[in-house]
Amino acid sequence: MATAAHEVTPQEASAHPTAESVVVRFAGDSGDGMQLTGGQFTLSTALSGNDLATFPDFPAEIRAPQGTLFGVSAFQINFGSTAIETAGDAPDVLIAMNPAALKVNAPALKAGGLIIADEGEFGERNLAKAKYAANPLTDGSLAKWQLLSFNISQLTLDAVKPFGLGNKEALRCKNMWTLGLALWMFDRDRAPIVDWLKTKFAKAPVLAEANIAALNAGHAYGETAELAGPMKQHHIGVAPTAPGLYRTVTGAESISLGLVAGVQLADVPMFFGGYPITPASAILHFLSRLKEYGVTTFQAEDEIAAIASAIGASYAGQLGVTSSSGPGIALKGEAMGLAIMTELPLVIVNSQRGGPSTGLPTKTEQSDLYQAVYGRNGDAPMPVLAARSPSDCFDVAIEAVRIAVQYMTPVMLLTDGYIANAAEPWLVPDMSTYAPFPVEYLEEVPEGGFLPYARDENLKRPWVKPGTPGLLHRIGGIEKAIGTGNIDYGAENHQKMTEIRRDKVANIAVPDQTVELGETSGKLAIVGWGSTFGPIHQAVRRARAKGRDVAHIHIRHIWPMPANLGDLLKGYDTIVVPEMNTGQLKTVLRDQFLVDAKPLNKVSGQPFLISEIEDAIDGHLPAEGELLPADNQQLTTDQSGHDDGTLHGHADAPPSLDAVTALSDKGPFA
Repeated sequence: MATAAHEVTPQEASAHPTAESVVVRFAGDSGDGMQLTGGQFTLSTALSGNDLATFPDFPAEIRAPQGTLFGVSAFQINFGSTAIETAGDAPDVLIAMNPAALKVNAPALKAGGLIIADEGEFGERNLAKAKYAANPLTDGSLAKWQLLSFNISQLTLDAVKPFGLGNKEALRCKNMWTLGLALWMFDRDRAPIVDWLKTKFAKAPVLAEANIAALNAGHAYGETAELAGPMKQHHIGVAPTAPGLYRTVTGAESISLGLVAGVQLADVPMFFGGYPITPASAILHFLSRLKEYGVTTFQAEDEIAAIASAIGASYAGQLGVTSSSGPGIALKGEAMGLAIMTELPLVIVNSQRGGPSTGLPTKTEQSDLYQAVYGRNGDAPMPVLAARSPSDCFDVAIEAVRIAVQYMTPVMLLTDGYIANAAEPWLVPDMSTYAPFPVEYLEEVPEGGFLPYARDENLKRPWVKPGTPGLLHRIGGIEKAIGTGNIDYGAENHQKMTEIRRDKVANIAVPDQTVELGETSGKLAIVGWGSTFGPIHQAVRRARAKGRDVAHIHIRHIWPMPANLGDLLKGYDTIVVPEMNTGQLKTVLRDQFLVDAKPLNKVSGQPFLISEIEDAIDGHLPAEGELLPADNQQLTTDQSGHDDGTLHGHADAPPSLDAVTALSDKGPFA
């Protein structure tokens, strides 16, 4: 047999560099196990040493009709050998388990990307449910992507046939077959998944062995099929990381661990009163397993009972905690006012979702900022914090506990559906580096007598456990008299107490605002909060690499805001605020600091893409020799002259979503 060898030159190698990161999206019916598949692929990726970020995208229907467009469930992971800040823009690989999954997710796929489809599901009935007039696997409509289709369903049935499973039960293993193929494609070890399957099905060993057989069959298919074209193995190198103990963590897990760490630092027991609601339920689920850390969890009959029980626990000397998303936070509004009036410590976690009302219950949004800062009757100020990523939730939860107990006030912690469900590697911190802030209960009658609403230098009133001798006092929602806490309807007293509650929150010590990337003054600042951190940071980093004068500022303390923030913002010629709402932080910044903040808004239920932020930067900072687009010379206005600035179709508006999401880079699968 004749052979020939060709030595690759440095020029040839640099023309096709190894990909630093890859974005993969698993998509299928809500019963196909895509979240489980993605979760286990995430585990194997983390164990391989890659940095990563994930985005689980759940269908809104609890159990939509099988094969329908609104029943599609997806899981996206971005992993690589460099720092990963987001779950990625356009996927490089789409694994579609049925026609509906293909139709919903194919438009997001990068040009030249790879589609792997289960052709066994592309029968006439499923094609009709997905509203396909013809089979897209054969009609040429997918020509701009690479297509690899084979009968995953039949291959799975063949793999698990020896275990005697029924057809329906056997097909439930096809997500493991798909996972096995993905593990082969990206050079992942199967052993951790095998161990997990044995543990998961410890009481049903036949199911364990069937799923393991499907996993191995998918892996072997990649090894032995010798398919031409895109079916290749892709190795992604290990990402550089600081030494230490790592684990993957979701936002809900990170918040739960942070709350437990916070009450340990405060040396106070925790009571969590919650009611199940998407996407906040995972916090209740996780905390219920941490009883050994002095955590009591209570699933209440409704949202009002949940927060009321937490307030009662705070009155009794524990730290009350509750969580929900927008609709539940609305129901809790009156009780928040009670906690503000009684001046009791309380932590409220709001995992924001698309609204209003039930809205988009499984999609992400940042539209509760007004609700958090202003959304209670009367003048009812309350500190508000926002976490930027799943791992950041840990430190923000500790900060929320600190403020609550040190200032005797309820605190709201904002996350969103993206943060709550997404996962990323987390360097487990050394808790000895965290300064304790133990609570101090008033346990003896002070000289001169006991005043329940006496104040210290922070305007904080004393925390008294019921039943403490000599410290009997009254509590309730009617206005309190200065000092005594007795009911007082007096005009002068109400004026003074309203101002005291305002000043107590306004004077909470929060760190000065820092610049995440860039200079402390310049031409352009991109100002964000919450989960927009990743795409903003990546976009600003890329723009600065091109020599653009742009900085990234990300606000954690939404209320009260850092004392230096106003002066910092005034050092930039232009301020752009990307938000997954219609401009709420933008309005607060204008109100507080009289700066001309410009909005960049998105309310699609999906996170920002890096490219969308890059386009906004390009619009305000054109390359040398370019003119600013007309649509960026001034704020977009509607016919009434009011500021708009959302991504819509006015002639003088910023580019449409279709325009800003159009991608030209082909990625590693081109």
